[in-house]
Formats: sequence, structure tokens, C-alpha cells
Amino acid sequence: MAIKQLSIFIENKEGTLVTITDALAKAEVDIRAMSVADTQDFGILRLIVTDIDKAKAALEENNCFVSITNVVGVAISDQPGSLAKVARILKENDINIEYMYAFITVSKKYAYVVLRVEDNAAAEKILTDNGIELVKESDISEM
Repeated sequence: MAIKQLSIFIENKEGTLVTITDALAKAEVDIRAMSVADTQDFGILRLIVTDIDKAKAALEENNCFVSITNVVGVAISDQPGSLAKVARILKENDINIEYMYAFITVSKKYAYVVLRVEDNAAAEKILTDNGIELVKESDISEM
């Protein structure tokens, strides 16, 4: 049930994000979530998009180095303590969160969190067994 994330290796220079966002716009791909981790010279842009294949092709056509990573998407109630509950469940089951980022949709019903863990299947089972709703790939385009 993992969702697919694009990871784009980017040079930390003026105009790089314009190239990427223009390519996605021309391909008619919507960005649902975004995270940038950078150093002085380079960075990694992580994206959740509505059409992973179209996005990857469009970015590669613009000479971007792109990879696809499976991540876990979690829908949590938009209230204090919800993220702590997810983090605690994973910790108690010896699953380390390598990184995460969040986004909120216009529905205001949920906050959505993208988790990168070592074992997606184990994390998904543990979370669903504990009543945590997961985000499916098909949910992304409907947001």
C-alpha cells in the first residue's frame, strides 16, 4: 500500500526549482507534498505528485536525476498528539523513521504525513493494526 515519492537530486542554484516546477506544470502534474533537504551546493527535493510516471518522464526530459522511492502515507486526525501516537507506535515496534514531512489538504479532516522507514510493509501492518489510516496511491490524485 506504499505510495511513490519522487526524489530529485538538485543543484542549489537560482532557477533550479523553476525548471522543475515548469516541467511538472507542462506535464499537467500536480504536486501534493514537497520537502527539500539541502546543503550549500546540492539538495534533494522530494515530491508526492498526482501522476508519478508523467512527472518522472517530464523531469528526465529536463535533465533531472530522478528516482522513485516507496514511502508510507499516513492520514492522522488534525489535532495535537496525533503524530506523537504514530511515532510512538513505530518506536514501540522497533521501526525507525528515517525522515518525514507533512501536508494538509483543503478538507481539514486530516493531516497527511509521509514517512520513510526501512520496512514499509511492517510499518503499514503495525499502523493499520493500531487503527491508523494509511494513504493509498489512488488517494493522492483525489486530494
